[in-house]
Formats: sequence, C-alpha cells, structure tokens
Amino acid sequence: MLDIKINALTAEAFLALYTSVGWEPPCEAQVRTALQNSLATFTAFEEGTPVGMARLIGDGGMSFYIKDFAILPSHQGKGIGTGLIRALERYIRDTVAPGWAVSLELISTKEAVPFYKHMGFEERPCEWDGPGMMKMLR
Repeated sequence: MLDIKINALTAEAFLALYTSVGWEPPCEAQVRTALQNSLATFTAFEEGTPVGMARLIGDGGMSFYIKDFAILPSHQGKGIGTGLIRALERYIRDTVAPGWAVSLELISTKEAVPFYKHMGFEERPCEWDGPGMMKMLR
C-alpha cells in the first residue's frame, strides 16, 4: 500500500532516492539545509520503505517549484509519481488563499517529459514564452 507523507523526508532517504536515479549527490549537510528550507517535502512509502520523493520550494504566494522528484527505478510506472504530484497540488491548494492563481514549475529530465505532460505541465519553451533556464554556481 502506498502512503505519501508530508515533511517526513530524511537526509538519508533523500540521498538514497537521489542516487538511485543516477544523480550525483550533494553532501549530507547540504541536503539537511535544503530540507529545512523547503516549503514542504513529500515522501512516498511502500510498506514503510521510501520509494519516491519530491521537494516543494517557492514563495508560498505566487510561485512554487518542484525539486528533486525521484522514484526508485524499480517502482517507476506504478503510479507513485502521479500520487506525489497530486499530493503537491493538494498541498498548494490547501495553503494558498481561495481564488489565487499560482505557478507550479520544474525542470524535467528528457525521459520524464511525457509523464509531466500527462500531469498537465507544458513544455518550455512554449509558443508564448521563452525557455526555462538555470545556472549552477560553485
């Protein structure tokens, strides 16, 4: 049975899920700081084991951003990602004032674009706007 918990993500679970999808991990202290400063974290558990995660960051009023969305490769395609996105959207709707319109954004891997499109996200660049952009600082 899948159970999604809010703000239950530990640094250890984060690092295990992060590396399971082939991403180069940050140090544990950096993860702890990121988790502390997230608006919310979402962890999918199957029989008590973390199998998926997402962090929500943003200003809490107009802009929300999904970071570190990862599902164990052995559990992909089983509805866990859909459950996490729905939990994120529910959290945002419950958090902002009625009638507010907010943006929910992310940067996708190439492989995950079909999933996000299925969940109602549009590709950037789109017809009416420029591309999503980022810069890494070291």
